[in-house]
Amino acid sequence: MPVTVIAAKPQERTHDPSKYRFIDIAVNLTDPVFRGLYHGKRKHDDDLEAMLERSRAAGVKSMIVTGGSLHESKEALELAHQLGLYATVGCHPTRSSQFDQFPSGPERYLEELDKLIAAHLTGKGRVVAVGECGLDYDRTHFAPAEVQRRHFRSQLALAKKYHLPLFLHSRAAHKDFVQILREEGFDKDGGKAVGAKGGVVHSFTGTSEEAIELMDMGFHIGINGCSLKTSENLATAKAIRPEWIMFETDAPWCSMTSTQASKPHLTSLPPSLSSLYFPPATKPESFVYGRPVKGRNEPAAIGGVAWVVHRLNEGIPFEKVAEKAWKNTVELFGLTELQ
Repeated sequence: MPVTVIAAKPQERTHDPSKYRFIDIAVNLTDPVFRGLYHGKRKHDDDLEAMLERSRAAGVKSMIVTGGSLHESKEALELAHQLGLYATVGCHPTRSSQFDQFPSGPERYLEELDKLIAAHLTGKGRVVAVGECGLDYDRTHFAPAEVQRRHFRSQLALAKKYHLPLFLHSRAAHKDFVQILREEGFDKDGGKAVGAKGGVVHSFTGTSEEAIELMDMGFHIGINGCSLKTSENLATAKAIRPEWIMFETDAPWCSMTSTQASKPHLTSLPPSLSSLYFPPATKPESFVYGRPVKGRNEPAAIGGVAWVVHRLNEGIPFEKVAEKAWKNTVELFGLTELQ
């Protein structure tokens, strides 16, 4: 009697979540949505601590809280101090008109940023980068291009003065963005010759050629959900050299959704990781404490960003991809106490 041999199904590699660690370099923790407020209206209870618990469970060991204006930078530093995190200090290009609208003038606004940095250079909750600063030509209705350029330059001076990395923003403005960096001495080695310490162009959505130019100048590239939306985005992410890559979520923005090019890569995410990086969410109106809120990105999702980059670079283990970004982040921002 013939014997039918059924081949054993190859076992999937087990993934221990505790093996992977992340530092989210861009989290907008000052956004009211983490307190349950949407456009000034309360939709649910404050769940900041529950969100942070989910992030810790997903391997997020620390975060850098983004400062996007003078006022927001103060809030970011306060939160960073309370939570044992880090912060940036600067003014986002779309808010750069605040320099000129400041009661005592643009020089005083810059002086206030300067003083804020000087007072928080060491210890718990310290400032680790100048920014978010740069150029955004997609939203010149908030601040004219000329205004953005002027106040981008002024913030570069702070990075030189305090030998801090830059936390950079570039949208539809690559030519002017790079030209200003070059003219201000950031043409190579991240501006070390003028006292600077490089930086990261965060939430990168540019082309492969643009990414390569920035890396050659000595700048890191920050990848999040917005950096993985299209097939062109994926090609750019794959072109980023390992020594220059960093991961982020830009939470509560830049969620990874089912309509994006990254989705097929996420389908291979092991259940043990998927449940931590993308736990089931509820609508704000049906809020359940301890559950994520639909439409609101969280730092826990950073593992999904790293997983897509891992899948784009076949043959490189997930742990190695995550660890390289970790080391890049610790080195650039001087987070040696996390080692």
